Amino acid sequence: MRLNKYIADCGIASRRGAEKLITDGKVAVNGKVVTELATQVDPERDHVTVGGKRTALKSKNYYVLLHKPKGYVTTVSDDLGRKTVMGLVDVKARLYPVGRLDYDTEGALILTNDGELCDKLTHPKNEVEKVYVARISGQLTAAEIASLQKGVLVDGKPTASCKVRILESDKHHSRVEIAIHEGRNRQVKKMFEAVGKDVEFLKRVAIGQIRLGGLTRGTYRFLSDEEVDYLKRL
Repeated sequence: MRLNKYIADCGIASRRGAEKLITDGKVAVNGKVVTELATQVDPERDHVTVGGKRTALKSKNYYVLLHKPKGYVTTVSDDLGRKTVMGLVDVKARLYPVGRLDYDTEGALILTNDGELCDKLTHPKNEVEKVYVARISGQLTAAEIASLQKGVLVDGKPTASCKVRILESDKHHSRVEIAIHEGRNRQVKKMFEAVGKDVEFLKRVAIGQIRLGGLTRGTYRFLSDEEVDYLKRL
């Protein structure tokens, strides 16, 4: 790693600012002052000081979007020995799921080691919209759609208003898109149960503007800088 990048990654200065520190003779590698900008360092083996103070890399934050399959729990570990989503992501950092998806629900799940962002996205006051596609038994009437949109009783408490859209429907089944901004336990399934419908399949397709897209079950991708910035602005 180039020395100026290392200093920048330590959070001491920008790369340009790091170059000035180097040329001003304020940086030492393994006890020797270095002024050559092309100097390479190994963060795990070399000792770098700036102005006489020891440096250390800031821990890197990772932001991952996983397509969680059914049959996995959204926890770091499980007392019952069930498979967890952590086994699907190969990142050299201790990541945590942001929110949850039920064992038998699939779809978009964000994992990160950015604790501040995790707290922000899961705090009820921030009302981050989550979009699901459900296959349900039978058809939804206009009155049932209106009830869902207005709010139904779940565990004795009314749900917040939401958006409901019929994607496909026949006399046996319907595919429904529903967008909510709460995160109560098994909320979407319980909402449909409140209007007499069983959920046969449920998939979360978006978290805010972060969409699952063509990500296949059990695979993941890193969020782009633009996506991370969007989440931090929420």
